[in-house]
Amino acid sequence: MVIDCSDPELLARFWAEALHYQLEPPPEGFDDWNEYWRSVGVSEDELGVGFDSIIDPEGDGPRIWFQIVPEKKSLKNRLHLDVNASGGRKVPMPERKRRIDDEAERLTALGATVIRVLETEGLDHYAIAMRDPEGNEFDIN
Repeated sequence: MVIDCSDPELLARFWAEALHYQLEPPPEGFDDWNEYWRSVGVSEDELGVGFDSIIDPEGDGPRIWFQIVPEKKSLKNRLHLDVNASGGRKVPMPERKRRIDDEAERLTALGATVIRVLETEGLDHYAIAMRDPEGNEFDIN
């Protein structure tokens, strides 16, 4: 999975924390990614800007690479990630709300912003819409 952005390391660090992922370490035998890329012939002007990819430490989820692009985000996302924090419908609604609110507070401390609470009277649903540090929308549910 690839996500376009203006600051790859900022988003890699944010999403690694948000998804309980880790920054992808450079290949064995290399101190950092730039050393690796130099070894395969990438020129100095094409080298990265630090950590720009994350991986699931369990090996189940996809690798996510944050690709630097010159233009800023200007429209609504065509794709967004959901952060599942509630425990699902088997968990009573008051506990699901607490878990979602706690996760929103944790991610706000990491640089996310709350857009709105998604709750409709009579529906068994509660979520919080948020934006990551570059404005990409995601939900906590």
